[in-house]
Amino acid sequence: MSGCGCEVEIKDQSQRQVLYWLLGINATMFVIEMGIGLLADSTALIADSLDMLADAVVYGVALYAIGKSLLHKANAARISGFFQMALGVLIIIDIVRRSIYGSEPVSGLMMAMGAVALVANVICLVIIRKQRNEEVHMRASWIFSANDVIANLGVIFAGVLVFWLDSRWPDLVIGVIVSCVVLRGAKMILEEAGNERQRALNAQS
Repeated sequence: MSGCGCEVEIKDQSQRQVLYWLLGINATMFVIEMGIGLLADSTALIADSLDMLADAVVYGVALYAIGKSLLHKANAARISGFFQMALGVLIIIDIVRRSIYGSEPVSGLMMAMGAVALVANVICLVIIRKQRNEEVHMRASWIFSANDVIANLGVIFAGVLVFWLDSRWPDLVIGVIVSCVVLRGAKMILEEAGNERQRALNAQS
């Protein structure tokens, strides 16, 4: 059976199932966290929810890439990287706006939602851990999920500081850090996708 191509089909089906789970979790968490973020007037939660949206797009693009050529997969990873970079910039714009016009983040909602998001992203890491060293679109998915865990811990920490210091600034600072995490993840994926794309082009020439 080694020459029938079944190994590739099984791997593709396995990737597809993993990515559907990741897409569903992140899309759901984006809607919930954005709603709670607006209710809590929290930059950190809104930033984290946009990070969830970026990841959902990453997983959707990765689903498109399954079964495609190496060049298609590299291009798909590049698209997800550029989208994540755009969201990182949007987060920074929102932080600047809130720093000028003010905000009143609700620490309890920040900590509770941050904890829920942390659990969701740990589940994502568990789901994808076996495929984190495979093709570029799967490595991209692993990087984004790992970045999310860091961001979630930051949101919880911001909620603690907002409560303890009775100040909105920890929320803004963590929002900046989340945006940096988002931009760093985008940069890593763009670099790796660029290398994969060049290898694919070299192989075709």
